[in-house]
Amino acid sequence: MTGAGSPHPLRSRLRSLRPVAFGADPAGERMERIRRSPNFADGVFRNPVAARTRPSGSTLEFAKIYFRKESRRRRGPAAPIPVHPTTLEDLAGPPASGLRLTWMGHSSVLAEIDGKRVLFDPVWGRRCSPFAFAGPKRLHAVPLPLAALGPVDVVVISHDHYDHLDLPSIRALASTDTLFAVPLGVGAHLERWGVAESRLRELDWNESTQVDGLRLTATPARHFCGRGLRNQQHTLWASWAVEGPSGHRIYHSGDTGYFPGFRDIGAEHGPFDATMIQIGAYSEYWPDIHMTPAEGMRAHLDLQGGQPSGVMLPIHWATFNLALHPWDEPGEWTQDAAEEAGQAVALPRPGEPFEPAGKLPDEPWWRTVSHPIGQPLSRPRRAEAATGTHGGDLDLAGER
Repeated sequence: MTGAGSPHPLRSRLRSLRPVAFGADPAGERMERIRRSPNFADGVFRNPVAARTRPSGSTLEFAKIYFRKESRRRRGPAAPIPVHPTTLEDLAGPPASGLRLTWMGHSSVLAEIDGKRVLFDPVWGRRCSPFAFAGPKRLHAVPLPLAALGPVDVVVISHDHYDHLDLPSIRALASTDTLFAVPLGVGAHLERWGVAESRLRELDWNESTQVDGLRLTATPARHFCGRGLRNQQHTLWASWAVEGPSGHRIYHSGDTGYFPGFRDIGAEHGPFDATMIQIGAYSEYWPDIHMTPAEGMRAHLDLQGGQPSGVMLPIHWATFNLALHPWDEPGEWTQDAAEEAGQAVALPRPGEPFEPAGKLPDEPWWRTVSHPIGQPLSRPRRAEAATGTHGGDLDLAGER
C-alpha cells in the first residue's frame, strides 16, 4: 500500500533522514482508506469516548512526586525480578485444554489456542524507546530468546507506541513466515521495517480476518498513537478479540482507558475463556488512557456480561517503569480487586505458562523482591486530578 512518487522532493528527503525506529507515515492507498474510516474525522482518529491524551495537572506536583527519593526507589524492585526460564519443553506439548497463555512481560503474551499460536505485542528489546541509549529499560530479563519461541501463526499488534511495537522484535519476526494483524495505518511502519504487504492484515475497528481457522477482530480501545516527533494520529489503536477453530475465545486489551464499550465487545465476541487486561502505568495525570487495576477488573466483568467468569490475566506491568506508582502496586491492587469481585485471576511470573482451565498461578511473587512498605499503598485520587491546581499541561513527549 505504498503511494505514488511524492510531488515534494525536499519533504521526501527529510523523511528519509528520520530514525528508522520512527517507522513511516501512512500514504497513498493506505491513507485513502484511513480517510474513509468512520473512526477518522477532522484529520485524526477519534476515541469511542472523549479522552484527554496529554497529561494534565500541576507540573510542580508531578515533579515533586517524580523526584521524591522514596517514590523513585519504589518504582523499581529491590532485587532481580524472578523470571520463569521458559523452555521448549514448557511449550512442546499442546495444552490439554486447548488453550495456554504465557505472559512474557509487559503486554507480550503467547497464546496457544486450538492448535494455533498467536503472539500479542512482542517487545523483546532492552528499552521501549527509539534510541538504544535512552528511554525506559526493562526491569527483568526476557524469559527466552525470541528465536527460541518457535513458529508463530499470527503476530497481533495493539498500537504503535514503543512499549507495544518494538523495531528489533518486528525485524526478527519479519524473517519468519508469520502473518501480522495490525490496526489501520500501523502497516506503514511494518512495511518500512521489511514486512511484505502480503503478510499484513490491517483492520479498522470491528473488522475481522481469518487466519487458518482463527478469527481475529480489531475492537475499540480508548487510547492514542504516535512514534515520531509529530504525532499526527494517523494510526489506529485497538484491542483484539480472537476465536480459535474449536471455539476458545480470548481478548487482549492493548492500552486503554475504561469506557462503556467493553460491554458491547463482550456481547458481540464474548464471553471469553481468558482476558489479558492492561492494569499498569496508570496515573491521575492521564486517567483517560490507562486503566487502574480496579478499572481493569471492571472491564473484565463488562466483557463477561457483568458476572465473574473466565480468567483475567493482568498485563502492562512489572517490566517497564512508565508511571509514578510503585512497580509492584498493580499486582497488589489487582489481587485485591479480584478477591472483592470473586473473579479468578492469573498472576504468573514472566515466562510462566498456564492453562486458564487448569490450576492458576496465584502467588504474589513480586513481594519477594519489593521494597518494604513504609506506608500503605496509595490509590490515584481522580477527583483531585480533575479539580486540583493546574500549572499548565504537562508535556511528557506525548508518546505514552
